[in-house]
Formats: sequence, structure tokens, C-alpha cells
Amino acid sequence: MRGLNLSIPRVTPVQGRVAAVLITSASVAMVCVNVWVTAQLPPPSYTPLPFAPEDVAGTAFPILGALLAFQRPRLVIGWLLCLGGLFSALNSLTVNLALLGVIRDWTTAPKVLWTVAGVSWSLTILLLVVLLPLLYPDGRLPSPRWRPLVWGSVAVLAVEAFAMEFISSPERSEPHPFTLFLYMITNAVILLAFVSLAARFRRSGPEGRRQILWPLVAIAMVIVPWVLGNPVWWLASFTIPLVPLAIIFSVLRYRLYGIDTLVTRALVGAGLVGVIGGVYVAVGTASSLFLSDVDRIGGLVAALCAGAFFQPIRRVLQRGADRLLYGSKGDPVALAAELGRRLQHTDPAGGLAAALEVLRDGLAVTGTGVRFSGGWPEEATAGTLEEVARDIRLVWHGEPVGRLLIGPPGARRLPAAHNERVIAALTPYVADAAHAVRLVGALRRSRERIVTTREEERRRLRRDLHDGLGQSLSGMAMSINAARHSLRVSPETAERMLSELRSGMDSVTSDIRHLVYGLRPPTLDELGLAGAVAEMAGSGATVEVRGELSGLPAATEVAAYRIAQEALTNARKHAGATTVRLSLERGEDFLSIRVHDDGVGIPAERRLGIGLASMRERAAELGGTCMITTPPEGGTMVEAVLPVNLNVEI
Repeated sequence: MRGLNLSIPRVTPVQGRVAAVLITSASVAMVCVNVWVTAQLPPPSYTPLPFAPEDVAGTAFPILGALLAFQRPRLVIGWLLCLGGLFSALNSLTVNLALLGVIRDWTTAPKVLWTVAGVSWSLTILLLVVLLPLLYPDGRLPSPRWRPLVWGSVAVLAVEAFAMEFISSPERSEPHPFTLFLYMITNAVILLAFVSLAARFRRSGPEGRRQILWPLVAIAMVIVPWVLGNPVWWLASFTIPLVPLAIIFSVLRYRLYGIDTLVTRALVGAGLVGVIGGVYVAVGTASSLFLSDVDRIGGLVAALCAGAFFQPIRRVLQRGADRLLYGSKGDPVALAAELGRRLQHTDPAGGLAAALEVLRDGLAVTGTGVRFSGGWPEEATAGTLEEVARDIRLVWHGEPVGRLLIGPPGARRLPAAHNERVIAALTPYVADAAHAVRLVGALRRSRERIVTTREEERRRLRRDLHDGLGQSLSGMAMSINAARHSLRVSPETAERMLSELRSGMDSVTSDIRHLVYGLRPPTLDELGLAGAVAEMAGSGATVEVRGELSGLPAATEVAAYRIAQEALTNARKHAGATTVRLSLERGEDFLSIRVHDDGVGIPAERRLGIGLASMRERAAELGGTCMITTPPEGGTMVEAVLPVNLNVEI
């Protein structure tokens, strides 16, 4: 057990946001009223500014605290900032009202105002100077041993606020000794609170120390002018906002509360309101000068001009907010431009590595990678991917390519909203690069298969010609010579040998036809593609032909015939189909083969066999496509599209 969890209980997000807005609005309103009250008083000698440091705290702390409370309403840090700023504004207002009452001879109001001022000052010290260091950055005490300090500080400040009712008035020139004693105790409590922050700093890791260091640096910039005193202590009015800003920066830098989305939207929204409002006012003013008689048209022109500038200005402001919060690595547009430049100077096979490297740098994660569908090619990675924090599906023009794997954040941990914008901007590039890698790999494998298949076919032809046809022809030559020698001596023997030779020639003719059929089905030359497919389909399938199929390249005819043959074989042997529809359609530059059966279809978990893979390979060799799917009505659909204008170089 590390300590108390002082989160705000039973607060819904809507209730928390409403409360934060009300507190901030009340604080800012009191600061505005106090500026007016200050103008009614004689100018102070200790500052040239029309406002006090308490007014700055009453504005900066509630606004920035509300940003935290908006995102995490149950987290106490944001509420400490909001309420501390509220009581600071109340203290400054009541003190100035009391002084104004003394000048204008009010009778009862100054006494009440001094009491309220004392109580509000004690609450400001309690919230911002005692509790905030004790509970920063996670809303928990460093350990239970610090609980007595919390209750002790509450008691001391309560007594001090009660004593302020008697000693805080302009008539007293010297502070009461008891008040000095309370001041000493209060300072000791504040010192212990910062000692707790130092103890937490010593026990924290590198990231936790950076979280604590930023607010400490900002607090030091507030304390230095305060310690120096007159005539420079009023400079603390400009350094006080650095404390909540440092807390916000620490939250953004290390993703404690995930509020960066709200901050960027606030910056963009404020910029849009200012710029669009300025454009509207400028155009409206110009129209009132030059189009005074048609003021309605001027207002319409002002609105149209403001609307026309909206989207370009929003993009510019969004890019500027990303640059401000995250630097160049946080700008998705800059990352996409960098990736585009790298892809232009990288071959298709190396484009994926460049995309993954840019994505890894942009997200500041330990590593990124792509796991391809089907397990091929091998997984590509950039950096170290021992743990996968996110798994995103990669799709290229509707075709699944694989999964994008993103590792956990590294040392330069960046906020989630920045990550989402970077992922959305770079994922299409990664999908394109992954698809290019698959195409390059498929092309390489296809070339290897073509070379291998060609050499295997040559080997088969050589073996068949040498061992089959060659041996048969040699035997026939020997039989002819023997018949010649026997013709004069024994005509009957010669007749028998010539008869056997005739039978052997029939066998050789059959072998030659078999070899020729293996190279190209003879029916394609005899009947054409449509007739050959119809003869092969037989009466059990319906064949439709659309377009003129004559004059097709030989390679296209063979591929279409083999694909149709394999599809019909699968439908009859494996799918158990009762009806098969086969259609051939020739377009201007393509030939479409579609085979649809009413069989059992292809299970999703089943891997494609050699026959199905061969259909795709035959289509790919010609630069076509072959899709094998299970349509909603059931069965199996084989649809191949082959080019008819081939320009093949071997």
C-alpha cells in the first residue's frame, strides 16, 4: 500500500465537466471584477501592473485545471488547480474590496471582507502549496506516513484563518506575535510538503523524475522574483502560469491522463474563433464603409468569407498545434511527406522497411512490423518487436494484406491522440508497401516456377523421347532389317515381322499424340476454344459463349482451357455439384472464364490445394487474375480474367 487514493468519488464525466466550467467561470468573473476594483484604488507602488499575481493565479490555475478535470473528473490534481485558483481570485477580490471600503468609509463590509480574505488565502495555501505537492502527480500520497501532515496543515491553516479576522486590517501596523508563530508553522508545513515531492523524486524512475522536475523548475521561476522582493517581485505575475503549464506539459509528455486531444482541440478552436471572428469583423467593417446602403449583403459577404477561410485555417492551426505539442515527429503531414520522399528513392522490395521505420519513429515505439496473410512472405520488422501493443488490419483496395504490429512505447513516449493521427496517416502507405512486397515476392516465385517448370518439362520430354519413342523407333529399325533378311529365306517370317512392326507403329503414333497433347490440347486446334470447352464439359454442364473467341493468343487459349478443365474436375469430384454453369466472354482486351457450381463450396479454414493454386498461377503467368470464392447463394465460383493482348518476351 503506497498511500491514500484521494480521487473524487461518484462524479460522472458530465457532472465533472459542468463543475469545472462553473468554477472556472466564477474565478475568471471575480478576476475581471477585481481588475475594475483595482482601478478604483490608488496605484500601488510595488507593481506597475493593473493586476496582482493572485489575479493571474485566479485565471491560469482554474482554466488549466479544468482541462485536466474535463478528461479525468475523478482525479484530484485538476480539482486542486481549479479550486486553488478560485480561492486565489476570491482572496484578491475581497482584499481590494476591503481596501476600497476603507477609502469610502464603509461601516461593516470591510470586517467581513477581511475575514473572507483570510479564509480564502488559507484555502489557497492549503490546496496549491501543501496538497498539490503532496499528491502530485498521481493523486496519491507517497505513503501513509504523510497523512498527519495533511491533517496538521488543515488545522494550522484553519487557526491562521481564524486569527486573520483579528489581525488583518489596515489599522494594524505590526503583526501579532501569535500570527508570526503561525506563519512559521505554515512555512514548515509547506517545506515538508515539498520534501515529500523530493522524496518521491528520489524513489521514482527516469520518467517519474522528469514528471516531477518540470513543475519544480516552474515553481523555482515563481519563487526567485518573490524572494528578491521589491522592486522585481511583481514579475512573478508572468511566471505563475508556468506552474500549471508545466503540469500540463508533464501530463502530455508521459500520457498520465490522456488530455492532449482536449488541449489540441482547445488550441485549434480558440485559433479558429479568433481568426474567423477577425475575418468576419474586418469584412463586415469594410462592407459598412463601402456598402452602407446594402448592409444585409455586407453581412452575407462577411459570413461567406469567414466560412471560406474555415477549413484552410483549421488545417494550418491543427498542424501548428501538433508541431507545438509534439514537434516535427508529431505532424502526420510531415511524416507522410518524409515517407513519400523515402519511397521515391527506394526499390519496391525495400519500401516496407522504410515505411515501418518512419512509423516507428513517428510513434516513438520500440518496434513495428507486418505479419503477412498466409504466413508469406516472412514477417518484416523495424526495431525490436518483443511485445505487440496494437494489431491493425492492413487492406489494399479491399484485399487483406496482413496485420500491422505496433510495439509498446519507448523512452520517448507520446500521447494517444498523436498516435492515432500518425497511424491513420501512415497505415495506407504501409499497406501499399506491404502489397508491393507481396507482388515482388510473387513475381520472383513465379519466375522461379516458370524456369523450374520449363526445365522439368524439357527433362520429361527428353526422357519420354529417349526412353519411349526413341527406343520404339530403334526397335522398329531393327525389325525392318530382320524382315529384309528373312524376306528371301522365309517370306512367312517376314510377313509376321512386318505385321508386328505395323502394330508397333500404332503404339508410337499414340505416344506422339500423348506428347503433343501434353503441350497443347489438340481439340483447341480442331474445334477452337468454345468447341473444346463444350466437348470437355459434356452434357452435365451448361456452357455459354459471349463474344468472338477466334484469334486468341495460343497462351490465352491454353490457360483458359486448363482453368476450365480444373474447375469442372473439382466441381464433379470434390464439390458434389449437380449443376455446373460455365461461361466464356470476350471483351475488348480480356477473356473472362466463369465456372459456378451448386456444390458444398470451400470451407474458410481449408487451405487451397494444388489444383486451385495452379489455376491462379496460370492466370498470374499471363498477367491476369483468378478468384475462387463461395457466393452467398452457395457453391463455388471460379472467375478468371485473362488478357488477350499479350506482349511476352522470353
